[in-house]
Amino acid sequence: MIPLPGAGDLPPALPPAMPPVPPPDRRSIRTRLLRALLVWALLWSTALAFAVWLAVREEVNELLDDGLKTTAEEVIGPLLRTPAPPLDNGPAAPALASAAPGEPPRFAWQQVEYIDGARLLRHSAGAPLQPLRATPTAGYADVGGWRVYGLALGADAQMLYVAQSRVERAEALDEVALAVLMAGVPMGLLGLLWLGARVRQELAPLTELSQRLARHDPLHPGAGLGDAAHEELQPVHQAIDALAARLTRRIAQERAFTAHAAHALRTPLAGIDAQLTVALREAPADLQPRLQRVRTAAARLQRVVVGLLALFRSGVEVQRVPHELAALAARLPTEGLQVQALGSEALAADADLLTAALLNLLDNAQRHGARTVTLSSPAPQVLRVHDDGSGLPAARRADLQRALDAEDYAGRTGLGLMLADLVARAHGGRLKLPAVETGFAADLGLGPPAA
Repeated sequence: MIPLPGAGDLPPALPPAMPPVPPPDRRSIRTRLLRALLVWALLWSTALAFAVWLAVREEVNELLDDGLKTTAEEVIGPLLRTPAPPLDNGPAAPALASAAPGEPPRFAWQQVEYIDGARLLRHSAGAPLQPLRATPTAGYADVGGWRVYGLALGADAQMLYVAQSRVERAEALDEVALAVLMAGVPMGLLGLLWLGARVRQELAPLTELSQRLARHDPLHPGAGLGDAAHEELQPVHQAIDALAARLTRRIAQERAFTAHAAHALRTPLAGIDAQLTVALREAPADLQPRLQRVRTAAARLQRVVVGLLALFRSGVEVQRVPHELAALAARLPTEGLQVQALGSEALAADADLLTAALLNLLDNAQRHGARTVTLSSPAPQVLRVHDDGSGLPAARRADLQRALDAEDYAGRTGLGLMLADLVARAHGGRLKLPAVETGFAADLGLGPPAA
C-alpha cells in the first residue's frame, strides 16, 4: 500500500543554493536626482560666472579707459598746458621700464614734445624714461605692459600720455571674476539645497504609498488605495487597485473550489471510516492489522481535509471561546500518541481553527517518531506543542522560522506548519519554533483575547 501524505509532513531539505547573483543597482531616485542637481549647480555656477566675467570684463575695460581719458583731459592736461621748465632727461632708460626699483608703478604719465624727434619734457615718478610713443598718437593703445591714452596739448606739438599698468587691469578683472564666482557658487548651492528639499517633498508620496501598501490587505472588504495625493501617482493607484481586484477574484474562486472539494470529500471519508470500523469488528484476526492501517491512513486524509477547511476559513472572523489545556488535550485523538497538558491556563481561540492546527501538528509529531506530546502555555495566549520526536537541526529550524515569518510557505514548510501559522495569524499572532533541548516545539500565538 502506498502511504498517504501526512498533513504535517516537513518538506525535504532545500537544494543547494544557486551561485549568488550580483544585486541590481537600486540607488534611490532621490540620491540620483540630488547628484544630478549638484553637478548641474556646479556647471551652472561656473558657466554663469564665466558669462558674467566676459560681460563685466568689457565694462571694466571701458570704465578704466574712461578713467584714463578723464585723468588726461580734466586733471593732468590743464596743468601741463601751463609753461614749466623741462626736466633733465638724464641718461636714456630702457624702453617701457620703470625707473624706480621694486614693484612696477601702476599709473604713470608723460609730456612729450615732437620737434626733431620725440623728447620727454616731464613725467611722473616711476614712469618710463623715454617716450611711450615714437610719433604723436592720440587715443587708446596697448604699448608693452601699459594701456595708454594720448592727448594733444595743442602747443609746440606736445602730447600727454596717461598710462595704466596692464597688471593692474588684470588684477581688477581677476577680482571681478572672483567676486562673481563667490556670489554664483553660494547661490548655486542654495538652489541645490532648495531643490533637494523640494525633491524630498515631492517623493514623499512614494514613501507614503509604500507604507500604505505594507498595510494594504486586498482581501479585506472595501479595501482600496483610493485617490492619489499627486496626479502622476493616480495611474499607479488605479493599476494596484485593479491588480488587487483580479487577485481577490482569483483567490475567491480558488477558495470556493477547494472548500467545495473539501466538503465533498469529508462526507465519503466519514463513511469510509464507519465502514472500516464495522469491518474491523467482523474481519478475521489476520486481516485486522491491514484494515487498521487503511483506517489510520483514512483518518490522516480526513485530517488533511479538516485542515483545508480551516485554511479556507482563515479569512473569516474568528469565534473565540475559552479552552482549558486539560480539556483540549482530552478531546484530541491520541491513537498511538500520548497527549498531556501542563498547567490549567485557559486560551481564547476559535475551536475549529485551533483543532485543525493541533491535529496537523500532532500528525507531524507522530510521523517524526514522537510518542508523547505536551501542551503548555509559556506565555498568555500562547500554546506550546512540544513532542519527544527526533526534532530538527538548528539550521533547518531557523530556515523554517524565516520562511514562516516571511509567509514563504511554498516548498519550504509542510502543510501542517503552514496551517498552524495561518491559524495563528487569523488570531492576530504568529507561529514560532523555539529552541528546545529534545524533540520539536511549536508556539502557537493566538493574539490578544477579544474584548
